[in-house]
Amino acid sequence: MSNQFIHGFALLVGIGECAYPKWTLPVTVKDVQALIVVLTDTSLCAYPKDDQHIHLLHDTRATRSAILDGLAWLRIQAVADPEATVLVYYSGHGWLDQPTGQYYLIPHDVEPFDVPSSALSAQNFTEALRDIPARRLLVFVDSCHAEGMATAKYGPAIKLPPGFEQAALPKSLSDDLKQGEGRVVFTSSRENQRSWVRPDGAMSIYTYHLIEALQGAGNQPGDTMVRVSNLMNHLGKTVPHSACRLCHAEQTPFFDTATEDFPVAVLRGGKGLPAGGWDAVQQEAAKVTQRAYQARVAGCGAIAQARSVAAGAGGVAAGGDVLGGVHIRGPRVDKSE
Repeated sequence: MSNQFIHGFALLVGIGECAYPKWTLPVTVKDVQALIVVLTDTSLCAYPKDDQHIHLLHDTRATRSAILDGLAWLRIQAVADPEATVLVYYSGHGWLDQPTGQYYLIPHDVEPFDVPSSALSAQNFTEALRDIPARRLLVFVDSCHAEGMATAKYGPAIKLPPGFEQAALPKSLSDDLKQGEGRVVFTSSRENQRSWVRPDGAMSIYTYHLIEALQGAGNQPGDTMVRVSNLMNHLGKTVPHSACRLCHAEQTPFFDTATEDFPVAVLRGGKGLPAGGWDAVQQEAAKVTQRAYQARVAGCGAIAQARSVAAGAGGVAAGGDVLGGVHIRGPRVDKSE
């Protein structure tokens, strides 16, 4: 289809279930499942709905090695397509080892008593991203979660190993990640803040507004593409407001870029925003957002170099199974704000 974002490739990671149950984060799966629905909807972002463009990892499949394999898959796709726009989204725990200053993303298969050897270090994550030769690469890290209503003072939501603390991606690491041409790093909060989950538990505040932005909430009438600047504009305004109103907390998204503005998705399937702008489509977009977070997407996309790539045309492979695009189940959830 001519309105597809044919050069778009995405790796979406929502850790969800952890091998150590006390560290499980179910909302991260809701976030990535909602994102994949919006990204692959031909009337919205219009990423091709196949295993060559979308790779989804969550729960038991979101292991350290699978995440690195997913980043290697993106490298292969970017080598094959010089016009590639690459999107990497990680939602899960992020911990800082205070004695060493090392930062880690926590995969499904983390060993509670050996985090440094079993987690994904920021160094390994950065190296894998630098190997992706895409001219346009956008990284989202949502890594310091907190649930429910907050008070003015709050402590860690979970008990961590000695020497570790929950933390958003440090600015020094975002500086490393953005090195190179066409790199942009988004984090859901500042270093000393948390990334809050909506009180209804439907998804994180950050992803809720990211999905709005991908539908044009930060765009102007007549725009036909969603650009990095549009995401910054909307997230920068709405996330702090919602965190304050819904959770009585501070949450300020952080953006770090060393590149010119670039498109990250088609806007409303190529139709763009009408003359009335976001106000004219906001009600329709709210229904889309609600459908997206009600969705349950089965499985994960296949890695191009993986053990089993069995997807047919238009399918997203999941551990060797072929899904007819994205398979949706829709259990009832609480209403959005």
